[in-house]
Amino acid sequence: MTTEPVLTETIGHTLVITINRPEARNSINAAVHLGIGEAMERAEHDPEIRVVVLTGAGDRAFCAGADLVALSRGEALMPGEPEKAAWGFAGFVKHPISKPVIAAVNGFALGGGTELALASDLVVAADSAQFGLPEVKRGIIAGAGGAFRLAQQLPRKLAMEFLLTGEPFSAARALELGLVNAVVPLDGLMPAALALAEKIAANAPLSVQASKRIAMGIVDGRQAADDAFWQQSGSEARAVMRSEDAKEGPRAFAEKRAPAWKAR
Repeated sequence: MTTEPVLTETIGHTLVITINRPEARNSINAAVHLGIGEAMERAEHDPEIRVVVLTGAGDRAFCAGADLVALSRGEALMPGEPEKAAWGFAGFVKHPISKPVIAAVNGFALGGGTELALASDLVVAADSAQFGLPEVKRGIIAGAGGAFRLAQQLPRKLAMEFLLTGEPFSAARALELGLVNAVVPLDGLMPAALALAEKIAANAPLSVQASKRIAMGIVDGRQAADDAFWQQSGSEARAVMRSEDAKEGPRAFAEKRAPAWKAR
């Protein structure tokens, strides 16, 4: 497979975007951020593209979140250009487009992977997929929209359980809770996602796009209703990341031991 970090393929009126780092569990670095963000821009401005499908390469991981190895080397996970950094994690979570986006979750999607699914309009998952926001187990928070989007998309009590325990949940459970649209065997994942995309693409494009903008509150490429959530999320994340616990969590994980929290 090519070493390009993000692959794109047009199938009919659907643009398939594939995170192509299976050796790194499709984790997100700056190159992936740019690849996804630029593909989303292409989809938004190409009238021939009516639907986007976002997936990961391989059969193990949809997306493992941020590339912690790159981060440990001092690499930035976002590009230097402010307008592209503003797209948010993976070039996507703060980058609403008018074209519907379907996440085809081909494996585990913990942390940032779940946040990509939450930012998508529809989700089709392989029966082996797992979701969850385990950040509290590592001394950090789900700062790429997960902390507020999970509470928006699930019954509040259940969202709070998943957020505060950090425990994962299966694709079958996600289907029960309405977090995904369909669960299929892995070998049927892309056919199912593309079939759903074709149903959408068969409809009047401008009607579909207007309907999405209304439903999601998108005006001039922004979801203004989320501004306060993003502001609070950023403020809380900066405070948490300065704590001793934020250093202890990843260290304990790497050393395969229980963390010793100090609440400071």
